[in-house]
Amino acid sequence: MPVLSPVRWILGAVTALLVGFSKSAVPGMAVVFVPLFAEVLPARASTGALLPLLILGDIFAVVFWRRHAVWRHIARLIPWTLAGIVGGWIIMGRIDDRVMRPVLGAALIFILAVNVWHNGKRAAARRRGIPIEDTVPDAWWFAALFGLAGGATTMISNAAGAILTVYLLSMRLPRDEFIGTSAWYFLIVNVIKVPFSVNLGLITVPSLLLDAALAAGVAAGSVVGILTARRIPQRTFVIVAQALAFASAVRMFF
Repeated sequence: MPVLSPVRWILGAVTALLVGFSKSAVPGMAVVFVPLFAEVLPARASTGALLPLLILGDIFAVVFWRRHAVWRHIARLIPWTLAGIVGGWIIMGRIDDRVMRPVLGAALIFILAVNVWHNGKRAAARRRGIPIEDTVPDAWWFAALFGLAGGATTMISNAAGAILTVYLLSMRLPRDEFIGTSAWYFLIVNVIKVPFSVNLGLITVPSLLLDAALAAGVAAGSVVGILTARRIPQRTFVIVAQALAFASAVRMFF
């Protein structure tokens, strides 16, 4: 197990709590806990050590939200995400992600802006009593774009939460379906990533021992998330999800 200072143990415990809470209540909080865990371990090592904690959080979330997943969205994304994971595995350590991250960040901000504009347009039309078609993007390339970007990003930096958030916001899923779909998607994706991370030397025996020490924090965060998630109004949930996705997108520039 890595030798950590008391401050780093505290940061690790807070990370574990946030992972559990995010998975069970407010997806997209990777913008907070990914850089936080990078203060516990070096950036590359933190990527591998964080993965088992994410999987544990996914398991808790799936147990509670499993019946709310919308599987057609998962089925559309997973094949493209797998291709993105393979691509991220190939380029990891060869191409600096500083080249890719700003492009992804700009694309996310653009899509979020269009999404917010469209929702505002629909709300204004309703207030005036004007019917407006409630459509969602259904083209195959839309899922392909988000799947590839999500796969590459999650392999490189465990930060695909913002990408899935923008996709699911575009699908206009209710809160419970949003969390359930996100939980199943990331459980599948993160399990797929394990052999790639082991191959790259990112998951090791010492990192697994650290994960075991922090696992209780993930469990505690998950319980808090489960107890509070349904108290969050739909509108508040969407606003928080949009804000976290925007913050994640901005962070990709730095």
